[in-house]
Amino acid sequence: MSLFTVFAILITVTALFSFLNERYFRLPATIGVMVAALVSSMLLILSARLGLGGVEWARVLLERIDFDVLLMKGMLSFLLFAGALHVDLEGLLERKLSILTLATVGVVMSTFLTGTAAWLLLGILGLEIPFSYALLFGALISPTDPIAVLGLLKRARAPKSLETLITGESLFNDGVGVVVFVMILGFVAGGHEFSILEVGRLFLVEVVGGVAFGLALGYAGYLLLKRVDNYMVEILLTLALVAGGYELAGALHTSGPLAMVVAGLLVGNHGRVLAMTEMTQERLDNFWELIDEILNALLFVLIGLEVLVMDLAPLNLLAGLLIIPLILAVRLASVGLPISVLRLFRSFPPYTVSMMAWGGLRGGISIALALSLPDSPARSLVLVITYMVVVFSILVQGLTVGRLARWVVR
Repeated sequence: MSLFTVFAILITVTALFSFLNERYFRLPATIGVMVAALVSSMLLILSARLGLGGVEWARVLLERIDFDVLLMKGMLSFLLFAGALHVDLEGLLERKLSILTLATVGVVMSTFLTGTAAWLLLGILGLEIPFSYALLFGALISPTDPIAVLGLLKRARAPKSLETLITGESLFNDGVGVVVFVMILGFVAGGHEFSILEVGRLFLVEVVGGVAFGLALGYAGYLLLKRVDNYMVEILLTLALVAGGYELAGALHTSGPLAMVVAGLLVGNHGRVLAMTEMTQERLDNFWELIDEILNALLFVLIGLEVLVMDLAPLNLLAGLLIIPLILAVRLASVGLPISVLRLFRSFPPYTVSMMAWGGLRGGISIALALSLPDSPARSLVLVITYMVVVFSILVQGLTVGRLARWVVR
């Protein structure tokens, strides 16, 4: 099966699921296509167990796709840039201390609390894994997905301050979460010698370097956009900024995700106001919204289909079910404790912690990181648990966070 055949099948399936959702189910777009893909996967598994076949071609299709490379080295750069492009930089800067604290202290706290609690729980179930793998699970499940929850919050008319806080935290904790995961993986694989100095050096290079590179990239993009007045050329420049910039960030060993967020914020704010005509702004927005919709639909279809290659042993499924409330409790703690301290310096609406805890959806980044783990007996278990947490997060939290927002802001 050629790569073009794989791409053609995925685009066709995604378009069909999007049509069915829009025509009949009317769920939020990303959730609707994932539900359709998940139901289709379950029907294929049932068909195979009844001896009717039909699942092998799908497994061959998925084996041709390197989810880690596809998302982490391709789609993620475009998704993060598109997400940051429409975020109000002024509102973000007003809440910079809160966002920075939640995206760093909150992610590190979540990583260690989740890893430790999961290691203890799996040990009780007789599914012992190395503590290092438990920490890797904590790191990969800590980043939240800003994409799925944003539209729901807007539809629920959540306060702008809360929307900005959730968006900013999600955009930046994606980058920080990936950095923490890569650092732990480097120590596990023996690529780095563990020491406080080495941890500090890696964190500085990845995080501070990624932000600095993003600033340079965004400013360079702004200068180029300011010197032309042709929307096709300007859209092409933003594409080059994302694709080339993300690749260059990898070569410089800085955080590509953080660089894309910062570059997107600069282009979407200063670039939009000072370097674009109204027509260019409209065309650029329409283009990146379309890119965002297509890539998200593809991503959530892949998440739904991924169940076909999972080891769905009963004990693995039980572990996943038990870890879901654990993840929610850790999210509540890793958001609640920093905000409790931050309340000494600034005010937050009383429902902030509950909204951020329940609105912290997990998505494709977590699955991609789980798939990037080296082969070991623990890998398949971590993958199944991650998948169950992500599916619960998208289906249950994603479909109810809008109602929660409407209820708490009344």
